[in-house]
Amino acid sequence: MITGKNYVGNTLKAAGNRTFKTFNPQLNTENPWVFTEASQEEIEEAVTLAHQAFGIYKNCSGLEKADFLNAIVDEILALGDDLLVQYCSESGFPMGRAEGERGRMVGQLRSFAQMLTEGSWVQAAIDTAVTDRVPAPKEDLRKMMVPLGPVVVFGSSNFPFAFSTAGGDTASALAAGCPVIVKSHSMHVGTGEMVASAVIKAAQKTNMPEGVFSNLVGGGTTLGASLVKHPLVKAVGFTGSIRAGRALFDLASQRPEPIPVFAEMGSINPVVFLPEALAVNSQKWAAAYAGSITLGAGQFCTNPGLLIGIKGAELDKFLEELGQAIEKIEPSCMLHPSMKAGFEEGTETMLSQTGVSKIAAYKGDTAPNYGVQQILTVDGKTFLENKTLSHEVFGPVSILVQCNDEEQLLKIVNQLEGQLTGTIIGEPNELKEYDKLIKAMQNKVGRLIFNGVPTGVEVCPSMIHGGPYPASSDSRFTAVGIHAVYRWVRPFSFQNWPNELLPPELQNENPLQILRTVNNIQTKSQIS
Repeated sequence: MITGKNYVGNTLKAAGNRTFKTFNPQLNTENPWVFTEASQEEIEEAVTLAHQAFGIYKNCSGLEKADFLNAIVDEILALGDDLLVQYCSESGFPMGRAEGERGRMVGQLRSFAQMLTEGSWVQAAIDTAVTDRVPAPKEDLRKMMVPLGPVVVFGSSNFPFAFSTAGGDTASALAAGCPVIVKSHSMHVGTGEMVASAVIKAAQKTNMPEGVFSNLVGGGTTLGASLVKHPLVKAVGFTGSIRAGRALFDLASQRPEPIPVFAEMGSINPVVFLPEALAVNSQKWAAAYAGSITLGAGQFCTNPGLLIGIKGAELDKFLEELGQAIEKIEPSCMLHPSMKAGFEEGTETMLSQTGVSKIAAYKGDTAPNYGVQQILTVDGKTFLENKTLSHEVFGPVSILVQCNDEEQLLKIVNQLEGQLTGTIIGEPNELKEYDKLIKAMQNKVGRLIFNGVPTGVEVCPSMIHGGPYPASSDSRFTAVGIHAVYRWVRPFSFQNWPNELLPPELQNENPLQILRTVNNIQTKSQIS
């Protein structure tokens, strides 16, 4: 049941005086539920509860936190199909997407629970004392990661499960030992409330302190700004636009005590098509990229918005086949009328630029809020001279840049801003010929793909979902996979501390049997 209220700790509250509704883009009508924006008093109470909970939660063992995360999964699954129906009614996505994304959400939570159960993620490092060292004795030093404090997580529009209420940011922060306050995304707050109810039930069943999780609702910018500026908040997780992410980053840096904002923002995910690959398999790559460009109505942060190739018969053939493939795909519903309007405005801006032409677009009729996919093209010189052409358009559109030669292609890659992904489509023997290009791409992206599509992000320890600014605000961290936990922790050292008063991770006996670095050697052995 949707109440339209805020979870302030374990309690549902609605003291605010502003209300709003979500929208069903498939039906092109408002949903019936009324949601009440969190009041300043509720914001203050949620943050205060999180701060108080931190004093207890940071000392919970890895097994206790793992039980909590696994209990969240159990409660989410217990919501059954009702949660999936709610997701579809607020996103416009089909049921298959809802099921798949729910699977990713619970998979992320399970992976962090496994990480906590094993325990080595704390990166324990021990350098034992050498009392007779000359000219000065060596002190006993022991280091591990400790949580930062309360974390604010902003739900994302395009992933109501995987990057929202109990998504990767929340799962990783809770795993780190940080209480979480979610600012639910206004497009799917009903979905967020249902997921939040599961988190609260799990917290109560596993005896977590009240305030370890809160879920607040707000339709404008006031709620988010208030949370980021609150002195008890210690870090922020965000997935969304460059404009919004940078605004939060600036707010956080202007505080008396600046805090980190881990923002995953804009990316056009450049794809370079090398000539021999197109000569061998142009039709295959045309079909693959037509599917990638239109997947989820182009509303993926890894959508391939920029295609680059060298002029010639191979590229001409590929462009023709890509256009034909694009025209055959049925458009998909976008998240919200505002998303469709932004997509259309961005596409029209691109088409209004000198030298840009439309190669192909879906020609059939579409229902309201469905994005009509398009392929645009421009020559390399024009692209280099016009920064507007390298801006992200959120939706199913890509621009193909036709370069005169390899030198111009390299200039384009070197001029790009930071990206989440870069892709090279080529034959293996071509890679050695384009060594400079590959090195240039490595400097610009967080993940470099060979002969694939960028859409589709595997949740595993080797995944990097981040990249140089503005793809993310800190390229040293990933937003996907268990290593996302390191955004919410800091290193802490104990010097000459009594063994029995140390955390178990640092005690001589190694009671948790975790992998530690002891005097520069990785081992699970005890210290004698």
